[in-house]
Amino acid sequence: MSVFISIDGDKCMGHGRCYSVAPDLLSDDEQGYVAQCGQTFEIPEGLLEQAQEAADACPEGAISLLDHARADA
Repeated sequence: MSVFISIDGDKCMGHGRCYSVAPDLLSDDEQGYVAQCGQTFEIPEGLLEQAQEAADACPEGAISLLDHARADA
């Protein structure tokens, strides 16, 4: 089953905790926000744990993990 990560650009406040705990999945932009802000994409194999850590680390709750059916909706 595919799992997706979704980053809500309206909720992201640029704390940087997500890309600090998930450097193989997320990166920062010039302003310190997660570069993937506003995107939903499939989590590559082997990075599900980092994705969960990123979601857990976000104080704004801007990061969600979605199963394939919800990502297509």
